[in-house]
Amino acid sequence: MEHVTKAVVREAGSSKFYNAVETEGHSFVMDEPEFMGGTDLGPAPFGLVASALGACTNMTLRMYADMKKLPLDEVDTEVTHTPSKDGHHFQRMIKLTGNLTEEQRQRLLEIANKCPVHKLLVSGATVSSELSGDAS
Repeated sequence: MEHVTKAVVREAGSSKFYNAVETEGHSFVMDEPEFMGGTDLGPAPFGLVASALGACTNMTLRMYADMKKLPLDEVDTEVTHTPSKDGHHFQRMIKLTGNLTEEQRQRLLEIANKCPVHKLLVSGATVSSELSGDAS
């Protein structure tokens, strides 16, 4: 059975870019930094994309290491996003802590590229948009 994720995002009025987000029973805010005209009261959209990539990488590596009973004590991923006129670049720096062999470390690096958010970013996605019936 497919899991459908739904996010509801509403302008919250604190600043022109301040948005309240609800998804999967969690609430948080998003905003743009001050230099973009926001009030910096929450992460910006690409900060969340970078965070999603980092978290998905860690979760994927943890699942694999646990399944294979690898001695992975901790995984930390730092993601840097750089926009350019040619597109976007995400750089991951993955720190693996544990008594791992070089072969295990390289295998985990390969597995990192199989995380669903990584696959989404490198393959692209389709986005469809329509207007709701509410015109109030």
